Amino acid sequence: MELKQLQEWMRKENLPCDTETMQRLGLYASLLQEWNEKMNLTAIAEPSEIYEKHFQDCLLPLSYQKLSGRIADVGSGAGFPGMVWAIVSPECRFTLIEPTGKRCTFLAEVKTQLKLDNVEIINARAEDYAKEHREIFDTVTARAVAALPVLCELCIPLVKVSGIFLAMKGSQGKEEAQQAERALKMLGCENSELHEDRLSSGDERINLIFCKTKPTPGKYPRPYAQIKKKPL
Repeated sequence: MELKQLQEWMRKENLPCDTETMQRLGLYASLLQEWNEKMNLTAIAEPSEIYEKHFQDCLLPLSYQKLSGRIADVGSGAGFPGMVWAIVSPECRFTLIEPTGKRCTFLAEVKTQLKLDNVEIINARAEDYAKEHREIFDTVTARAVAALPVLCELCIPLVKVSGIFLAMKGSQGKEEAQQAERALKMLGCENSELHEDRLSSGDERINLIFCKTKPTPGKYPRPYAQIKKKPL
């Protein structure tokens, strides 16, 4: 997929794809390539693959889920989906939570080069950040971070009541949703939507949207070692 093809797809999906937006996405791809030679950011390094397997992938949920207010991206890595969302949703405020310092340095460079005033970068683990920032975000998302039962405990404590948790998954999304039913209920989420999508290449993506209906009990999230050893 070339940048022009990405723009055409974005236009069909009613996503912002003006000249400035596309220039920012192009610069982002260039920075990703440049920095990937110095540190391990992504195994996907060719521009055509970046545009499809990172950018189009990140934008799929926005074709049916309107963003507003404050959004957190847990385990943002090289900025997916948070940085991509920030480019196309300048009216929202984004907090990118990433525990690896080198990746935060890259994210800070992207923020500066793209002039994204709506992005905040936090070098911390999500379970630690949640201790002082509980239930303040309208939307919390994560992509390629952990299995859903684990991810629920990292993300849902950050979501405000009536907000949403949007989990971006691959072809195993349905199975993970079933495995996470208990965790979702314990942490305060009930209603859900499952969206089956495909990239231009045909690769399957499953995006899960959960609505938070009640506060998360104060004992969650637990330390990560406990979360991983014994998921809810």
